[in-house]
Amino acid sequence: MPAPFAWILIALGVAILFSLAVFVHEWGHYWVARKAGLKIDGFSIGFGPKIFGWTDKHGVEWALRWLPLGGFVRLPQMVTAEALEGRSHASVTPISPGIKIAVAIAGPLMNIAFAFLLATVVWWVGLPVALNHTIIGYVPADGVESTLNIREGDRILTVDGRKVRNWEEIQTTAALALTNVLQVSIQHVDGRKGTYAIPTEYYESIKLKFLRFGPRDHPAVKSINPDSPALAAGLKEGDEMISFEGIPLVGQRQLVDMIQSRPGQESVLEVSRAGQRLQIRVTPYLDPKDNVGRIGVMLGSSERLTYTVQRPGPNPWDQVSGTVTRMGDFLQALVHPRQSGVGVENLNGPVRIFTMLAMEMRVDLRRALALMVVLNVNLAILNLLPLPVLDGGHITLSILELITRRKVPPKLYEAVTIAFTLVLISFMLFVTFNDVRGLGPVRSIMKQDTVVQPAPAPVPVPAP
Repeated sequence: MPAPFAWILIALGVAILFSLAVFVHEWGHYWVARKAGLKIDGFSIGFGPKIFGWTDKHGVEWALRWLPLGGFVRLPQMVTAEALEGRSHASVTPISPGIKIAVAIAGPLMNIAFAFLLATVVWWVGLPVALNHTIIGYVPADGVESTLNIREGDRILTVDGRKVRNWEEIQTTAALALTNVLQVSIQHVDGRKGTYAIPTEYYESIKLKFLRFGPRDHPAVKSINPDSPALAAGLKEGDEMISFEGIPLVGQRQLVDMIQSRPGQESVLEVSRAGQRLQIRVTPYLDPKDNVGRIGVMLGSSERLTYTVQRPGPNPWDQVSGTVTRMGDFLQALVHPRQSGVGVENLNGPVRIFTMLAMEMRVDLRRALALMVVLNVNLAILNLLPLPVLDGGHITLSILELITRRKVPPKLYEAVTIAFTLVLISFMLFVTFNDVRGLGPVRSIMKQDTVVQPAPAPVPVPAP
């Protein structure tokens, strides 16, 4: 398939999937409101000016709008903000707080139901997972790891008490942990098992901490900084690193450690380019901020990343509950930045969400559906926060109305809603700025060749 056409299909798929999550949420509000006999003026996906729209026989205006940050169902009997959703000219009767709560909570509940539906599909059709398991391919020679007799070929079983199945889970668990020293359970090649206290290392470029272990894989150049030693030496994107100073390379972390230890020293780097082996001489510069050597490249996995299909996929409950657990871990790490190193700059905004969806679509539609499970659960939970601009705000307001038997003046609620909306938009702009600034590594990953293959057949065990 021609590359431009493939990217058009991916972009279209991302837009459909994200809009579907918003539509399902708003349909929950719409369906309950319709069943309760409420007046419905409009159903919109997005905010701002309309791209196109129509009015149905019930007088409901359906619209797609330019700002893809959510959507709304215009219900004049609910307390709303006219400045955001428009003014209703219809004369309506008041409704009870119970109905308001039912309408407000229907959106998040519909997202949870949709997440379970998608998770069931993923479980049924299978899920492509990265074929890198948890086997250690690199152990830093200058760290605690080597003194504990941890060697290449050993397998990581748990990190911080949690079972891990691949390197993504290993490093995500390390990044969100509230300590810099983690208990790591390892099965050694000789069959022994042990649990060790392993320190993490904080990486300023991505504002996260990781274990220094790495999988067995030749690192590859994903991008090159301008005016860098790598560019001057003649390195190119796609070069696969074979050895450094005659030492065979088995992982990114190994190469980074070796480069950092040789600032100002000319070094021989052997690379594979288009099937040919080349010797390139490069001199790392001294980074005064961290006092280590660097050559100015972004490293990644070798050019082809292999996925194998897990069939059946993870069961629906594990997918949904795992998302809730991981979200709780992230929020806990976020409110304890000193212990975890995680800050608001690690939040994902619309740009990064769209990009992650595109990355998964590029690999396989089934991985995009698995990510949609995560997005729908997150959308449900975030909308339940007790802020006036969210569903949780409507629920909180209705509960107060039940308790005090007094309504909040609509004008006061509208003013508070607009104020929170401005704060939310400002925050989204900040997160979007961080998204765009952090797209460099993502762009390089998008260039990576991927292949999805059937799961290997089990090897029969010979009878004794």
